[in-house]
Amino acid sequence: MPRSLAALVIVALLLAAAGPPVPAARSNPRVPQAGASAGSAGRSFIDSAGRRVILPEVIRRVMPAERNALVLLDALAPDKLPPALRRRPGRAMLERPRTPASMAAAAQQSAADLIIDAGPVSPQRAAFATEVQRLAGIPYILVDDSFARMPQMLRAIGAILGVEDRAQDLGLYADHAISGLRGLLLITPADNRPRVYFALGPDGLTTALPGSPADAALEEAGVINAATSLGRDVEATVSTGQIIAWDPQIIIAAQRSAYDRLRRDPALRSVAAVRDKRVYIEPTYPFGWISDPAGINRLIGLHWLSTLFYPAATQEDIRSNVCNFYDRFYGIKLTNAQVEALLRPAGIPPAEGGRNLPEPLVGLGAAPPSALGPITPLPGMPGPTTTPRRGATSPSALTGIPGLPNTAPNAVCSIPTAPTPVTLPGLAPVPGVPTPPAAVPGTNP
Repeated sequence: MPRSLAALVIVALLLAAAGPPVPAARSNPRVPQAGASAGSAGRSFIDSAGRRVILPEVIRRVMPAERNALVLLDALAPDKLPPALRRRPGRAMLERPRTPASMAAAAQQSAADLIIDAGPVSPQRAAFATEVQRLAGIPYILVDDSFARMPQMLRAIGAILGVEDRAQDLGLYADHAISGLRGLLLITPADNRPRVYFALGPDGLTTALPGSPADAALEEAGVINAATSLGRDVEATVSTGQIIAWDPQIIIAAQRSAYDRLRRDPALRSVAAVRDKRVYIEPTYPFGWISDPAGINRLIGLHWLSTLFYPAATQEDIRSNVCNFYDRFYGIKLTNAQVEALLRPAGIPPAEGGRNLPEPLVGLGAAPPSALGPITPLPGMPGPTTTPRRGATSPSALTGIPGLPNTAPNAVCSIPTAPTPVTLPGLAPVPGVPTPPAAVPGTNP
């Protein structure tokens, strides 16, 4: 047998003994492989669960795992959201229960470079994140967006998304809102803090318990949760009799139906909040001010709750803060009428024009002004009208805001100087709130 033929026979026998070839493991270009150094394959990020996640050098699209993360991304970098989540109808998908497999499939379908999950951190959520990352081949990070961590979290996420300046600006706002309220509580006697019932659900007979995400803003405001005797959990169903026994001084309803029922139920007439007409509605557009979700949207709630609970000690203008927050975080330029539609059912009385307030000593005050410069809007996306914010929503797209009166394009939000807020022609009245007198001649809307 020639030597060349003998060599081929030996090679064939060896291959047959080794079995069929094993295919190489498929690698996802979005996720550097385990053991890769941050310098050569990506950036190392330690998330709030202590997980070390390698991020891609360039992050073009981010998938929010739930609504807290949606609000975070909507404020920091809306242009990085998947297109379906940049508009209100497509966001319903985040409210559906998810399994690791369905979350992984959604992230792959959206061509995400990163998945962000914001909220309370637990071993269960960390295990969920790890499994989704394994299935999708896309890095998944958990971030703690509690009030204690919120300013730092905004800056950290802004850094990895390449929007450091904007993150610093929003982080400064968060620092101011949180530390301001805590400073106010230092000078507020404990016996001056009201007992509050937070009414959830259509009938108001579900409530958030101490320690729950929905109660965090109320806890931050230093009030007494009327349902404290039920212990610490998420939510509890209660009876009318329990509300009567607790006798809350203030009731806040998350839904209009609960607000109407609690104010009009004859059985509750003896309750202090009903008797003293201190039943209010939580503003919820585009996100809630106390919860729904329990994300950075709650920052404006701190200003509102401070004004609502401690009016004598709060040296701030809530209308100015609402205008500033919506413009700064959401890119929404509200009108005076829309501000009143949010605030009047929420327990804020008409503004007192021409009132000279003393310089604040301790309290919230006006938030520091934004230092951001103009940002060019994305092609095909409506641009902002005031606050520079990529992918922001124009006022023309905001006509027909649920629960808010329609507005003319030039009817911009301003701090009222007349005895009552300036009204704008053609606007629908705020439901349940008396229509203010006509605008004072010579004032600007």
